[in-house]
Amino acid sequence: MLGFLLAFLTALLQSTKDVLGKKFLQDIDEYLLAWGQRLFSLPLLFLVMLFYGGIPDIGPLFWLAFIVSPGINTICAILYYKAIKLSDLSQSVPLLAFSPMLLLITSPLILNEIPTVPGMIGIILIVLGSYLLNLKKRKTSFFAPFKALIKEKGSRYMLLVVLLWSITANFDKVGIQNSSVFFWSFALNAGILLFLLPVVIIKSPNIFQNIKKHFKTLSIYGLISSFGTLAQMTAISLIIVPYMVAIKRTSTIMSTIAGHFFFKEKNIKERLVGVVIMVLGVILITLFK
Repeated sequence: MLGFLLAFLTALLQSTKDVLGKKFLQDIDEYLLAWGQRLFSLPLLFLVMLFYGGIPDIGPLFWLAFIVSPGINTICAILYYKAIKLSDLSQSVPLLAFSPMLLLITSPLILNEIPTVPGMIGIILIVLGSYLLNLKKRKTSFFAPFKALIKEKGSRYMLLVVLLWSITANFDKVGIQNSSVFFWSFALNAGILLFLLPVVIIKSPNIFQNIKKHFKTLSIYGLISSFGTLAQMTAISLIIVPYMVAIKRTSTIMSTIAGHFFFKEKNIKERLVGVVIMVLGVILITLFK
């Protein structure tokens, strides 16, 4: 039960990050926001790690996970913020619901975690929901809503993030199994911070001046991110990865509604119907464990 509650907390914090990230990207470029998020999340993650076990015994697969997950998540961090910067939250964020579908493939291969057959029905609902996100495109052809996902740059970035996250979520669990929840939470963010450093130096000039200028914004964002990381990694350690990610994706409903109220995004009705259907598919995958 605790694992599922933490997964829902992760969803709430993820939606909060989506809304704040969209707002902050009006003044901060995606490279600085991605790097600053990790920089300001590390102090809390470090303190939690020290007080709850310190540095644990490191398992043989830890370093493989440390290379793979932070390395790929560095790419994801940039693409994710590009996606929500270029697209409406109600159009880009719901695409994250595809990740439980992909985890039905990657988790059995990497972790030997096999969900049950009803997951296939959930997959169909997720695909149907994604179709409804661009239903107005149906006027041109039956496949137009799917084509709209591919043509729209923000959607393309988010779909790539989904694909990559279906891999990293499994390696996060490998990292936890070969260290501890709190140590891995710190190590993951430290790794992303390290890998992002040369990118942000090149892409975001005057990095230290900008950090000073946006200190309050980045510190708030980093603090929320650190709580989200701790909730997510603890949930991963308690329940299988597809179920944790499936529950986390309920954040798409929250972000879609927030996109309408905070950013005046249009076509909210059809998109919300699509999102609800996608989340129903996610819940179906989750409940029939």
